[in-house]
Amino acid sequence: MDFLPSFGSFGLTIAAFVVALSVIVAVHEYGHYIVGRWTGIKADVFSVGFGPILFKRTDRHGTQWQVAALPFGGYVKFRGDANAASAGADTEARDAMSASDRRQTMHGAPLWARAATVAAGPIFNFILAFLIFTGFALTSGVATEEARIGAVVDAPESVELLQENDLVLEVDGTPVNSLAEFVALAEGPTERYTIERDGQRMVVEAAGAIIPSIGNVTLLSAAGDAGIEPGDYVVSVAGVPIDARAAHDGHTHTGWRL
Repeated sequence: MDFLPSFGSFGLTIAAFVVALSVIVAVHEYGHYIVGRWTGIKADVFSVGFGPILFKRTDRHGTQWQVAALPFGGYVKFRGDANAASAGADTEARDAMSASDRRQTMHGAPLWARAATVAAGPIFNFILAFLIFTGFALTSGVATEEARIGAVVDAPESVELLQENDLVLEVDGTPVNSLAEFVALAEGPTERYTIERDGQRMVVEAAGAIIPSIGNVTLLSAAGDAGIEPGDYVVSVAGVPIDARAAHDGHTHTGWRL
């Protein structure tokens, strides 16, 4: 039953993909629909999903809005289209229309109206992406992982050490603003760290190497078959130490997980 956590993660990924796809397609098709309406092209059907219809209603413009059972996309069927893909015109229906009614079809509209309607889909997707990233930037700022210590392993008692949850502010007097900067600066066998611990600023000296650890193991992967588990520390690959500093001057040094 060890596969269940990974399977749950896979299921959530699929569900998130379906939701994201539905939103992207709905916005894309709405772009086609609304610009088509603005330019005088009428839509008969706006569908979210395919297959059997679960819910539908017709608005005052004569468009049927519906939700279908298979949430893997959607479409707009404009007046005069032969099918939902708008692959061609329904020539029989178009020939029976008056000139004014034919103007309201995709294939009977002027070139500028058709071009604007077709271009509106991807343009609305660009607008959606811009709004999402702008919203993240305004609410969360630029994503930067802080240099906070996760767990300390094999800690000798002879030196004052970094501890779990310490926030590294400086390495040998050089300010640290992110995890990436800390990793780049932590190169010597022994460094002096300015840290924040329990709200107090202090300086500690720690000997060590940054030891990578396993976060997740993919279901039915080679790593899982080899017995690797989340939380394992990687100290060597094919007998070669991950970081030679761990054996510097013959002493055992501290490792910490970030």
